[in-house]
Amino acid sequence: MNTSSEKVMEGTPETAAAALCKHELQHLCSHWCWILGLGIFLALCGTVSVVYPAVTSLAAVSVLGIILIIGGVVMIVGSFWAGKWSGFLVQLLVGILYLAGGMAVTQRPVVSTLLMTFFLALSFIVLGLFRTVAALMTRFPQWGWALLNGVITFLLGVVIYRQLPFDALWVIGLLVGVELLLNGWTWIMIALEIRKLPQETS
Repeated sequence: MNTSSEKVMEGTPETAAAALCKHELQHLCSHWCWILGLGIFLALCGTVSVVYPAVTSLAAVSVLGIILIIGGVVMIVGSFWAGKWSGFLVQLLVGILYLAGGMAVTQRPVVSTLLMTFFLALSFIVLGLFRTVAALMTRFPQWGWALLNGVITFLLGVVIYRQLPFDALWVIGLLVGVELLLNGWTWIMIALEIRKLPQETS
């Protein structure tokens, strides 16, 4: 075992884990600017998505439709390419379903956005109820945070559902924008931290 690895293994498990993480990130020191650029790009995309959520919602739904069409074509071609086998009919039917769903989504993006927002609200309601009940029944350590998370998720789902169909065009875009913005700032912070690490010498 080399000296750097021995240093990583010293100390408490917490400090050892932190040292190991720093040791593993050292090889990225010379590429920190690329990571910073990725973070800035994601943050800018997130900002645009938050400012123009309706455009982002329609774009996200359209991209989903295109992906479904491509996936459907690939599955249909693949089912015939593989020849006669036990899963031929199932793969063919799934491919046709993907293709039909993708075409429906791309032809009616506004209606598709409304349906996706409805399912999103329903998912938030069900997930919030599940988290709330699980936190109250198990009372695991720090269960209060899980309870708060469940209540907020449930209320968010109810708010989205009650505002349908008026808010259908901005909900998906706003959520995508927030995700991109937070992800971008995470990469920015990681890049700035990597920049501070000493260069690894052989």
